[in-house]
Amino acid sequence: MAKDPLAEAGFHFDELNKLRVLEPDVSQNTAELKEECREFADKIGHFHKIVDGLISTVDGLAKEAETEKMKAIGARNLLSSVAKQREEHQQLLQALIAEKKMQLERYRVEYEALSQVEAEQSEFINQFILQK
Repeated sequence: MAKDPLAEAGFHFDELNKLRVLEPDVSQNTAELKEECREFADKIGHFHKIVDGLISTVDGLAKEAETEKMKAIGARNLLSSVAKQREEHQQLLQALIAEKKMQLERYRVEYEALSQVEAEQSEFINQFILQK
């Protein structure tokens, strides 16, 4: 079998009888590889879109979580503030009660002293009337 002189020189004819530098099977493998690369690039592009969507979803959830965290911190601080105000109000009321108890004691002592003065004056008046 005689070899084709063009094939020995590295030239080949394809199915459309076009002159090619590559062998037909190498050319076919190259075309298949090119198509696989295009499909792979399309899949990578699709994957990239999915990942971008996932990242934006996760970012949104992170922002919501941060917002809820800030709300919880604010509520905790408000609760702490209310508790401190309640404690301060309770201390103020206890101080007021202590002050009123001291005032009551002063009034009781004054009442006893005035009652004693009244009794002494009544006795003095009675003695004065009896002497006349």
